[in-house]
Amino acid sequence: MVATLGSASDAPAMASALGLAERLVAARARGIVDVVAAYATVTAFYDPLQFLDPQEDAYDCVCRLIETCGARSAREPSAAGGGAVDIPVCYGGDLGPDLDFVARRCGLDAAGAAALHAGAPYVVHAVGFTPGFPYLGGLPAALHTPRRDTPRARVPAGSVGIGGSQTGVYPVASPGGWQIIGRTPVALFRADGNPPALLKPGDRVRFRAISASEFDSWK
Repeated sequence: MVATLGSASDAPAMASALGLAERLVAARARGIVDVVAAYATVTAFYDPLQFLDPQEDAYDCVCRLIETCGARSAREPSAAGGGAVDIPVCYGGDLGPDLDFVARRCGLDAAGAAALHAGAPYVVHAVGFTPGFPYLGGLPAALHTPRRDTPRARVPAGSVGIGGSQTGVYPVASPGGWQIIGRTPVALFRADGNPPALLKPGDRVRFRAISASEFDSWK
């Protein structure tokens, strides 16, 4: 079941979604198997066979649970969101083959476009597409660039890209159509990690430019 709390680009609505997700998780309701916040929505995954009363409709039970949790006083998300994460990025060159294209659209040189990207504060609006892929809001309007006409068959893990009004990082190697402007040596997803994904909705992200030699020596 999906609860929509406002516009996808509305920061207060996103904060409300994160708060509702926290309260749903804290309720530990029988039958709820997962809760996912993204943009201004909260999705509650449930198993109808786990509900205690077989005579009661599981869908109605989940609706009431969401209404009950949503009716409580709204608060800013705490442990479930809002962490600050620094991500080093080597911009341009072989690691960022589309940086020059993005820069030309902005009327900047590559260094200026990289500095503009690294200088902005970002918020994780959603995680998806591939495990741990963060959709980041906060990209400066000058850097908004359409996706590539032809997606690449393989984008290396760690690639930092721009897709329309959002920026993000490919946690694993995969096909992809975003404009690749750099790469981070930081692993955003580890299957054996706890949690596996470095970022979650509500986290704040800052990119930090590093040199090619720093990238090579990171490990």
